[in-house]
Amino acid sequence: MTSDDEPSTLPRRQLGRFLREARDSRGFSMDRAARLVELSKTALHRIETGGVKKLRIRDIRALCELYEVTPADTDRAVELAKQAQVTSWYTAFGGLYSDTTFNMFVGLAASAQRLITYHEIVPGLMQTADYARALISAFYVDSSREDIECRVELRLKRQTIITRKTDPVKLELLLHESALHRMIGGPRVMAAQLQHMAEIGKLPNISLRVQPFASGCSRGLLHGPFVILEFGKDAKSRPIEPPLVYLEGAGKPDIYMESNDDMQRYHEIAAAIRETALNETATRDLLRRVARSHTA
Repeated sequence: MTSDDEPSTLPRRQLGRFLREARDSRGFSMDRAARLVELSKTALHRIETGGVKKLRIRDIRALCELYEVTPADTDRAVELAKQAQVTSWYTAFGGLYSDTTFNMFVGLAASAQRLITYHEIVPGLMQTADYARALISAFYVDSSREDIECRVELRLKRQTIITRKTDPVKLELLLHESALHRMIGGPRVMAAQLQHMAEIGKLPNISLRVQPFASGCSRGLLHGPFVILEFGKDAKSRPIEPPLVYLEGAGKPDIYMESNDDMQRYHEIAAAIRETALNETATRDLLRRVARSHTA
């Protein structure tokens, strides 16, 4: 984990992921790519795994040129390299890193081993196509139908991280009861969405529990949605990547926190929500009951 007086590791981790994927997409081996940009294989490996604290901009530009990265994405990659030097207690990303190629959270979630998340609407990993379409259409009001459908398709594809047969991400979803009643897309869309969650919640890697209205405020505060991302440990029981907390910006820059204090605080909040949530069986019963009420 990063301390408060050290640069965040997140920008260089995201940059490394992007460069690794760009290299793979162009069919370069690590040996060949390193040789062509005059780096050692070890140096390129450290860049791709986020292990280089002081990144050289010329190396990033050379790699992007080799991989035929677009000028816009090259600029984003360079900006990430610069962000890696900034000392901050949190890292805020918006605009460049909240959409398309550089969607920060999507890349992190796909690399995570476990997600602990609290939401007040159904999160993207659990959404049906119709529920996702209703939300996306309401947000991207000026987008074409084709663009909306493309975004829906991408959202559904991202769900494979929890449904794939090989090493799926472990998801613990703590969902506030308000999400079951907040009308998104109309009664039939809501009914289908809740039935979908009742079924997908049976998967062995998923724990879905609803926090009822009667539970009040966890720890006496309205903390809002959050996601804790954990990346597992290596053979020597060392973290593969430092865990972090993600707060969605909702129109503002997204925030990522990595300090020990922040991790502890959000684990304590998650524990408080967990203590007042329904168990998994009662949650599925409630989902089905509310689903029926939407179409009654």
